[in-house]
Amino acid sequence: MNPSEQQIALVTGAARGVGRHIARRLLQAGYRVVITDIDGAAAARTAQELDASGEQVLALALNVARKDDFVAALNAVLEHWGSLQVLVNNAAVTRATPVMEIDLQEFNEVVSINLGSVFAGCQVIGGYMAEQGYGRIINMASLAGQNGGTSTGAHYAASKGGILTLTKVFAKELAKGGVTVNAVAPGPVDSPMVRELVSAERLPALLNAIPAGRLGDADFIGDVVVQLARPEAYFTTGTTWDVNGGLFMR
Repeated sequence: MNPSEQQIALVTGAARGVGRHIARRLLQAGYRVVITDIDGAAAARTAQELDASGEQVLALALNVARKDDFVAALNAVLEHWGSLQVLVNNAAVTRATPVMEIDLQEFNEVVSINLGSVFAGCQVIGGYMAEQGYGRIINMASLAGQNGGTSTGAHYAASKGGILTLTKVFAKELAKGGVTVNAVAPGPVDSPMVRELVSAERLPALLNAIPAGRLGDADFIGDVVVQLARPEAYFTTGTTWDVNGGLFMR
């Protein structure tokens, strides 16, 4: 890879929430960014908001539950910009159904989307990167996958725990191809998802349980992703970066 070449990053689930913050931080760091989301119209709106010129962004509809969608997205990026160096597997669904009330269909759906999408993304885009001899993959995990979850459902927690293992599996598989694979595991972040899961009445109790005493900053999550996406991050792979206010220490 030419060090002077402007790099391209694809972010899944980037139309809103933490994904949008990640996309914005990558743009600010000088990357061209592919804004993907299952809602293609929302992805297009976000792309317009982040870069009205349209020169540094590309909006694509991408259903992460479909491997063929990853193939199509990769081909679209290659046709538009000719290369792809960074993948951020961020898209996920959250359900707060009590564990004893989750039926198998709902469990399989959540795990298929949250964990299956990371598997498909690493396979399709990670395989392409390894062929090119360079790549950076960042998988968005969660504190829930480390401590069993609190406000999130068991299926969400299980899927996020699985991401930690898949990160190690693909880190080993793709290392010889110059591709690093890392995970970021945020705790409660000031985001629409957390606000939906935690009512205003429960928020003080949550904040009291966090040693740092406050919710996380979504922009800082984006900054961590940028660090892992840099060429200089070649010696960091198979890791999980914890950003949780002290809720989980190891």
